[in-house]
Amino acid sequence: MKILLAEDDPITRKFMEIMLERRNFEFVSASDGHDAVEKWEAGEFDVVLMDVQMPRLDGYEATGLIRERERDRGRRTPIIALTAHALRKDEDRCLAAGMDGYLSKPIDFTKLMECLGEIQARQGRE
Repeated sequence: MKILLAEDDPITRKFMEIMLERRNFEFVSASDGHDAVEKWEAGEFDVVLMDVQMPRLDGYEATGLIRERERDRGRRTPIIALTAHALRKDEDRCLAAGMDGYLSKPIDFTKLMECLGEIQARQGRE
């Protein structure tokens, strides 16, 4: 499974990278929404882990651009929101923006692994 990790906070990004490396995931990191869209366009990813609050383009805007550009590719990439906002309205906003799932920070790595496992299982059936 190849993951695009979009996270602007360097400490959180490094923690996530270490945890993904330990589980032998292939990943590419982006430091803001603009960088995430560029890296998504340049590669093939099985899932995007998208921080919601980032400079240049936030996670909502970056998701919108990816969804627009997917029409040309004909393939939808699951996008999972990563956010410190844990209210139901925040989850609803993420889903309305085109994200497929939602994980609140601090990230529970057990929940993240469950989420990635579900995506991997779905993709295996497609």
